[in-house]
Amino acid sequence: MAVLTNEPHKQALVRLTEGAELIAPQSVHWEVGHALSAMFRRGRISLEQALACLKSYRLIPLRYVEVPLERAVEVAHRHGMYAYDAYLIVCAQQFGGHLLTLDSGLRQVAAKEGVLVLEVTP
Repeated sequence: MAVLTNEPHKQALVRLTEGAELIAPQSVHWEVGHALSAMFRRGRISLEQALACLKSYRLIPLRYVEVPLERAVEVAHRHGMYAYDAYLIVCAQQFGGHLLTLDSGLRQVAAKEGVLVLEVTP
């Protein structure tokens, strides 16, 4: 979302992902819609801006994958977190990849779960 909404970390995120294979749980697709709807509720974005974000989002070469629901629920339970966040951690574990997030809580849990987290500095 930081890339789509031109937040301060956008350029750093783009640099970190250039040439990388981007893999995400299928839930990320729906989380984008959820994030945009939350921005509507807060009056931070118009419909036109949301549609422009979606147009840009479709240009990101993401490969969506299924993650084992049982493992995600176990991680969510172990750390008292939402399953949507656990899906990201399990996805990184499943493919031996790094996690890229600006969420400090998610970074901490991922590290506890043995997932390498890419540091993002603007």
